[in-house]
Amino acid sequence: MSELTYWCELAWLPPGEVAAGVVVTVGGSRITAVTPGVAEPPAGAVRLRGLTLPGLANAHSHAFHRALRGVTQAEKGSFWTWREQMYGVARGLDPDSYLQLARAAFAEMALAGITCVGEFHYLHHGPDGTPYDDPNAMGHALVAAAREAGLRIALLDACYLSGGMGVALDGVQHRFTDGDAERWAVRAEALCAAYDGAPDVEIGAAVHSVRAVPPEHLRTVAAFSHHHGVPLHVHVSEQRAENTACVEMYSATPVQVLHEHGVLGPRTTAVHATHVSEADVSLLGQSATYVCMCPTTERDLADGIGPARAMFEAGSPITLGSDSHAVVDLFEEARAVELDERLATERRGHWRAAELLTAATAAGHASLGFPDAGTLCPGAWADLVSVRLDSVRTAGSGASAGGLGAAEAVVFAATAADVHAVVSGGRQVVAEGRHVLGDVGTLLETAIGAARGVGV
Repeated sequence: MSELTYWCELAWLPPGEVAAGVVVTVGGSRITAVTPGVAEPPAGAVRLRGLTLPGLANAHSHAFHRALRGVTQAEKGSFWTWREQMYGVARGLDPDSYLQLARAAFAEMALAGITCVGEFHYLHHGPDGTPYDDPNAMGHALVAAAREAGLRIALLDACYLSGGMGVALDGVQHRFTDGDAERWAVRAEALCAAYDGAPDVEIGAAVHSVRAVPPEHLRTVAAFSHHHGVPLHVHVSEQRAENTACVEMYSATPVQVLHEHGVLGPRTTAVHATHVSEADVSLLGQSATYVCMCPTTERDLADGIGPARAMFEAGSPITLGSDSHAVVDLFEEARAVELDERLATERRGHWRAAELLTAATAAGHASLGFPDAGTLCPGAWADLVSVRLDSVRTAGSGASAGGLGAAEAVVFAATAADVHAVVSGGRQVVAEGRHVLGDVGTLLETAIGAARGVGV
């Protein structure tokens, strides 16, 4: 196995400190050595300018939502009116067009420094709900798309059974359902078997929400996660209306329903957790359930601001996701966790840059079933993301001169556009800001036009 050597001007190393002149040696898909304090690049080393981070983990994604960016802002409305537009895109996709769209969306993520995606997948069957010849054809399309774009993927296969609490499925929702949790588990088992032993693919489970999965089916999904030792993700309390309906139906909040039916725990991620009570925060924290914050989507849909710091201090690791892809920029997601908390409390300084970078890296990867990623140390996945410190956004912080404030400059000033090099699993997929697949803007334009039935 041949080795590659990278010399980083600055690198963010465990336990969350910036070091200068760091040599990272890579063998295959893994880091074999990390040596700080090397003043000049060794002969043959690839020089990485700026601050080099571990790969970023996008812990919550719906790839097909990328087709909605810029076209859902014309009118007033709510999450529920936005959802109808989302369903319009979902109606038209098939395995081929989904592969095309997801590949472009994942390539955009790679350009932003993301090396692993948690794809929350519920678009399973044909337009009328009839399974494809291979019932997992849509899931296979997502895995192929991630591989072509250079990402690892946790395919979080979602159980989706009802159109709301006590509400029958309607229209395009029939594409999402297997009928009951037992039949979902049969299909999910086949998906697991297809990727058994694949190091770059984790097949996880998902409960879409307590709106879409009645309580009597929750334990089946949780049992699948426990049996296989894989992640279990669930949308939780994204809107107040969800909480109101849940209390009316079950005399309990969504978090309480999930707790009572064995869904919470250290393999579980509660996505959003925007409108949670103090009791909910305690249940999430005491069970060590991850919480995935998606601030750019939560603000785009006018959902609200969740109590991220309170959940973190209660024991829930925080992760980050781009969700609907209104923005694909984990630096923006990270700083929005802090900035939203400032708006809610009228105080500054809730989160340190290192804590937010951990959410974007190690915590996110661990929540997706890749605990050996998200850190620059021997044995970890060879994911290196280099961010410019001399762009019009980051220049002037002094970080490029000696490392002081480099982490803060990246978290609070950089954008995805400042990522100039990405190595994912030992493969360089972005060099000088360009993806190996070529012009990602053109890929997106073509794929989104096809998904929406618009000529390009």
